[in-house]
Amino acid sequence: MIRCGFVYIMANERPTLYTGVTSNLAKRVWEHKNNVVKGFTAKYNLHKLVYYEALEIIDQAIIREKQIKDLNRQDKLQMIKEFNPTFSDLYDKILDTARMTVGRPE
Repeated sequence: MIRCGFVYIMANERPTLYTGVTSNLAKRVWEHKNNVVKGFTAKYNLHKLVYYEALEIIDQAIIREKQIKDLNRQDKLQMIKEFNPTFSDLYDKILDTARMTVGRPE
């Protein structure tokens, strides 16, 4: 079974950044926002989704995550600014998109 994947960046107001990969973006961001898993994002209150990419298969998302993690901080910030100039939380946007696809005929 081939699954789609997402690479994403969570941030706080500073911004401290965390790059991750998942097959279910809405669920994973909810987990970060609610500190379900204790770790880096919970410790530093990284509750804002500021960047994401959807890829056709999870393996591509894993490769892209490694590429983003290899970027220096300034390059990551520039990439985020191009995608999300105001560094706003994109969580509601992905929820709206998910709601629009629920029940859609295949």
